[in-house]
Amino acid sequence: MSDHGNESESEEIADLSNPDVTTKYRAAGDIVQKALQKVMEACVADADIAAVCEMGDKIMEEETGKLYNKKVKDKKIEKGIAFPTCVSVNEVLGHYSPMKGESKTLQAGDVAKIDLACHIDGFIAAAAHTVIVGGDKVEDRRADAIMAAWNCAEAALRLVQVGNTNTQVTEAFGKISDDFKCKPVQGVLSHQMKKFVIDGNKVIMGVEAAEEKVDEIEFEMNEVYCIDVVISTGEGKGKECEVRHTVYKRAADTSYMLKTQKARQFLSEVNKRFPALPFSLRNIEDEQVARVGVSEAKRHELLEEYPVLKEKEGQFVAQFKFTVLLLPGGTKKITGLGLGDLEKQVVSACSVQDEDMKKLLASSANPKKQKKKRKDEKDEVKEEGKEEGKEEK
Repeated sequence: MSDHGNESESEEIADLSNPDVTTKYRAAGDIVQKALQKVMEACVADADIAAVCEMGDKIMEEETGKLYNKKVKDKKIEKGIAFPTCVSVNEVLGHYSPMKGESKTLQAGDVAKIDLACHIDGFIAAAAHTVIVGGDKVEDRRADAIMAAWNCAEAALRLVQVGNTNTQVTEAFGKISDDFKCKPVQGVLSHQMKKFVIDGNKVIMGVEAAEEKVDEIEFEMNEVYCIDVVISTGEGKGKECEVRHTVYKRAADTSYMLKTQKARQFLSEVNKRFPALPFSLRNIEDEQVARVGVSEAKRHELLEEYPVLKEKEGQFVAQFKFTVLLLPGGTKKITGLGLGDLEKQVVSACSVQDEDMKKLLASSANPKKQKKKRKDEKDEVKEEGKEEGKEEK
């Protein structure tokens, strides 16, 4: 198993103070945007979910395969999928990435949540987006969940700024969801991300729950966060679906010599290809090996499972997820699509009523630059031009 924890040999700076790291995050972000857009376009009536997920993974594999192919100190730069493509529909909360033969097809009117991530050299970009399958206008509870989730995501973008706290974000989710008569889903966490770490210790809770406590943290310069907003028209509590769970992550601190040859083959492939980040059983080359190997590996606690959870039938769940870099120039969102067609397609009778939230959402998502602009309009315009030039390159 490759050791992703020990980077002291090279004294490598693995945060955003290193421009190479920022470049890798942005490159991974561009690939995620491309994959997310393509998967979104493939979510049409009668599309097979397994085939759609496979396509998303293939795009991420192919696109990351085109970059960073020179060896560094005789080592290949690792890259590829950081979270397999999942397409979870209606009341299903997430992690639905079925194997062939166990899949479902999308239906017109479905609320489909697409979730995926890739990495370059362990630097992860993740995103999720919600679509309504088919072109029909939606004015019911589906619209409430989608617009609640969208406004929560927009609020988070404005609050995840250096010096602010995670509790401010959780409170905003609660206020906005209430205005749309919806609930943030319990157990959903937005994590800090680091090199080869998709679920860092600094987290933002989607909603406070008695059984789940996290420390209050302050956002700091050069940190990276994946903001995950999952909002439900139901109680905001998930229970396990009776479908095969296919998304797993290698439990880094456990080892065991598995008994059967297929299970050993399975674990060997996981250790080689997915030593630190989540994968789907679909990503394992031999399906039979995956089916046999996973049960033995689970029994010996060699894998962490991402279960497929669902709300009560008849409820709807919407999700938006994006990755932000906390840079000296302000918080930079590198993944996450705009509302797009949903802007016209989805009409909710509810809207944000809370005065503080209205004010927040009306503010710029890049307040630092706004302040500078007021100080010295001309200098800022020049700087902006330079920045844009760099980004285009």
